Amino acid sequence: MATQEVNTGRRRLLTASTAVVGAVGVVGLAVPFIRSWEPSARAQVAGAPVEVDISRLQVGERVTVTWRGQTVWLIRRSDEQLAALDGERSRLRDPDSDNTAQQPEYARNPHRSIRPEVLVLIATCTHLGCIPTFRPELLPQPFDANWQGGFYCPCHNSRFDMAGRVYGGVPAPTNLRVPPHRFADDNIVVVGEDHEGAA
Repeated sequence: MATQEVNTGRRRLLTASTAVVGAVGVVGLAVPFIRSWEPSARAQVAGAPVEVDISRLQVGERVTVTWRGQTVWLIRRSDEQLAALDGERSRLRDPDSDNTAQQPEYARNPHRSIRPEVLVLIATCTHLGCIPTFRPELLPQPFDANWQGGFYCPCHNSRFDMAGRVYGGVPAPTNLRVPPHRFADDNIVVVGEDHEGAA
């Protein structure tokens, strides 16, 4: 009888030990598995807002950044380029930016920006996703004898003015998109965060 009691006790000890080791093993496997569901640091950064210093951005220049995997341009426009925007209205498909999905409400104005001189655009043609070329010169071009500066997509000849508004009669159906953005101060633009007071 004493032998049976020792075996029973030993059996309980072995069963308990096995259960503990098994539980530790399950937790050891579960933690990496559950962590794999979390977005990677790279994915978290990809969606994060991007701060851009425009203090050295001269008139007629642009700076390129990436936000959420998209190319974004920040462009400092000249007074001459801004003045030319109004003269292009009759040639544009959506001169008043009525397609509200193309820009935040605070950028729904003739210059499509918070500050007239600084334009922030997603540099992707709304036709098939090519990246347009930046053509800021107010000079006749082979693709447009009345060119007043803007963006030309060489893939299928779509054209956009210096506010990113699409011309009529081209394949692109809508204006270039304006991403959410705000000015943190006079020289820092935060791409990916809405302007204060935006709904």
